[in-house]
Amino acid sequence: MAIVIAKPDAGAPRRRWSWPRGSRLGRLIIGLNVLALAILVIGALVLNELRSGLVNARVESLTTQGDLIAKVIDQLATEGEPEPALNAEAASAIFQLLFIPSSQRARLFDADGNVLADSFMVADRVEWKVLPPARKPGDKDAAARDDPADKAKAAKASQGLSNELAQALRGSPVAGTRMSENGERVVSVSIPIQHVRAVLGVLTLEVGDVDSIIAAQRRALLPFILVAISATLISSILLHRLIAEPVMRLARAADRVRLEGARAISLPDIAKRQDEIGDLSRALEEMTHSLSERMDGIERFAADVAHEIKNPLTSIRSAIETLDLVSDPVARARLLAILQNDVNRLDRLVTDISNASRLDAELSREAPKALDLAKLLAEVASLYEAQLRPGDAPGSVRVSVSTGDPLAPARLMARETPIGQVFRNLIDNARSFSPADGEVRVVLTRTRGRLVTTIDDDGPGIPAENLETIFERFYTSRPKGKAFGGNSGLGLSIARQIVEAHGGELKAENRVDADGALLGARFTVDLPESRE
Repeated sequence: MAIVIAKPDAGAPRRRWSWPRGSRLGRLIIGLNVLALAILVIGALVLNELRSGLVNARVESLTTQGDLIAKVIDQLATEGEPEPALNAEAASAIFQLLFIPSSQRARLFDADGNVLADSFMVADRVEWKVLPPARKPGDKDAAARDDPADKAKAAKASQGLSNELAQALRGSPVAGTRMSENGERVVSVSIPIQHVRAVLGVLTLEVGDVDSIIAAQRRALLPFILVAISATLISSILLHRLIAEPVMRLARAADRVRLEGARAISLPDIAKRQDEIGDLSRALEEMTHSLSERMDGIERFAADVAHEIKNPLTSIRSAIETLDLVSDPVARARLLAILQNDVNRLDRLVTDISNASRLDAELSREAPKALDLAKLLAEVASLYEAQLRPGDAPGSVRVSVSTGDPLAPARLMARETPIGQVFRNLIDNARSFSPADGEVRVVLTRTRGRLVTTIDDDGPGIPAENLETIFERFYTSRPKGKAFGGNSGLGLSIARQIVEAHGGELKAENRVDADGALLGARFTVDLPESRE
């Protein structure tokens, strides 16, 4: 039977979040999300800088024009000494002579805030617009023109212009954005017209293309938005293709194992990936392969158990059927002895099968811990020595243990009960093959970080062709004179499984002297030494 060992996690430190340096998918997910966010941030920063640059350019352009027009008005439209004043007709003539773009509006205010000239009202500059149809008194549209919201907007625009004029009349140029009378946002520059030190009026230049600038800004932002959306869609599709679909395929493969009785998951295209999904696929494949091997082992074990139980049952049935036909007391006693022997054999077989079937669960439940192998071997040997009393009959097999330096502990990480069972099984096997008054010698040595234990007996040895066969389940081979059925053939198989589950090795060999004469059998248990 296959053995699955669960590594202990008691006392393990909790994992803290860290940058996924070894995670390909983690870097991919973070990178794609940061990319989409970076596109939006860069686009917003670039367009905000563009908007500020366009507004500042408008302010600088209007300021330059305003300074020039203010100087012209100061020179040509100022009259009266010693108290100079602005001439409205001359200012209007100047506005008519100057080329002022239709998108701009120039107005001249006197020191009291009254309009002296307006570029939108110059006689030679008439702009046409499609007017709305005439409305009769009482129409809803006519009433809409008296809407309080519109009046509030007009009042707000007038207040903004008044504040700008008041600041400019104090001799300070004013530049910025404000709302116009029709509710549009305009870039406005107000420049005081000064004659010597007296402020005669204010020249206001405004351009109403701020909304078009914002619209252009939004249009310029559109490519960034489209790129960000595209990046998000592409990242979503990639995450779906790279993560969601493989996980769904793994889930369907797991369902096939569960519902259709498939023995293993096999998705080679996913298993080739060098990321977490590939790791998951390979882990599932190895897990299902291990489970498949374990199921095959259970099936073989069940078949072997049925075969081994069938033999003593057949013998028992044959003896019972014959018992009624035999009248000779000696023959009946022999049949009863056979029955007793088969019953004992069956009982021993069932006990060993039960122990073997519980082995996996016991190894999984008990966590490995540090133990002293030298001390464990001494305790095991003392159990056998305790069975020998001074008055015992000759023929008893003794057990001796040599562990080297008693002050140097032989530590290993293992499960004490199963490891103890390994050495009990090996010593029992060695004693069963030892001659009367023989000795089983257990020797522990340390070799390059390994703990090597040898169990020697003085028995007939092991045939060379059976050095590996003896570790198969239910294999038994007894020399003449040994009772048949005294062993189930599971002891050595269980011992090797336990040793391999602890990362060790169990092997058998024959001992020979210098002349090649057979001295007995030797079993070697090689286990990793613990440095803790």
